[in-house]
Amino acid sequence: MGKGARKKGSGKGGKRKIRDVFVTRPFEGLAAEPELIALREFVPSATAPLSVKDAGDRTVTLASVLPVAAAAMVRADSGEILIGMQVQTRSSDISRDLGRALRWALDAEPGQVLSVPDTTSEPQPGERLQDLLDPDAELNVELHSDFSWWLGEGVEPTGEVAMSLERANAAILPTEKVRPGAYWTLTGEKAHLRWVWPTEEDTLLKGLARLSAAGELSLGEGSRYAGSFRAHGLLVPVWDLDPEAHAREWNDPAEQFAERLGKALESLENEPLDAEERRARDGLVGRQLTLR
Repeated sequence: MGKGARKKGSGKGGKRKIRDVFVTRPFEGLAAEPELIALREFVPSATAPLSVKDAGDRTVTLASVLPVAAAAMVRADSGEILIGMQVQTRSSDISRDLGRALRWALDAEPGQVLSVPDTTSEPQPGERLQDLLDPDAELNVELHSDFSWWLGEGVEPTGEVAMSLERANAAILPTEKVRPGAYWTLTGEKAHLRWVWPTEEDTLLKGLARLSAAGELSLGEGSRYAGSFRAHGLLVPVWDLDPEAHAREWNDPAEQFAERLGKALESLENEPLDAEERRARDGLVGRQLTLR
């Protein structure tokens, strides 16, 4: 080997440069994808049992957020593993971050806490959620009106813990589940429905455009289509709702909308958008906000 030559793939100091590719749709392939996105982005206080392939008899619970936005923790009393969705930092692949937090917790001792996920190590095979979970398992999400579940059963908060819990509880917005991936939230004088759809983004946008052109995009009286979020590779349509109406009053309108949208999506296979529907699609694109 000639002077100054280096081994192929090596860089300065002999270290190989890691190419970290951004994963646009990190939860693709998981039946729980819509719920994972909801827990990550807009559900305040919630937990769900997690079906982990090699957890043995360990209890693993997915949480919207943990104390101090920790990535994972193991309860000192029961050994229950808690994995947090809303964390302080992230890499280019959220699924890998969560998988690493889960693998850490499976080897951790009771009472240990992982403050932040590992976002810098070189990617390795078998460490994403898709590798660790049952891909067909749905998430049975339980909503909570406060964060008392942080402490465990029968534990009373004191000192700084009590103050932290009080602050977290004060920030919770009333939230209820209307359908899988669809959550009603009361924000002061306004109410909203945010609905994560597991349909490919461009296809869903066309379906929404077809309904918009037909005047069928609302959820009925007291509702207005506000726009959509783009979150982790999926669209999240949002409606403004009558704040005086209870969340359960939107169950039937949401079901009817799901049927309309399902038919619109099916029709796209044989009927491309016409000129009016394409204009409607362009209008919907202008009402999108990307969450990062």
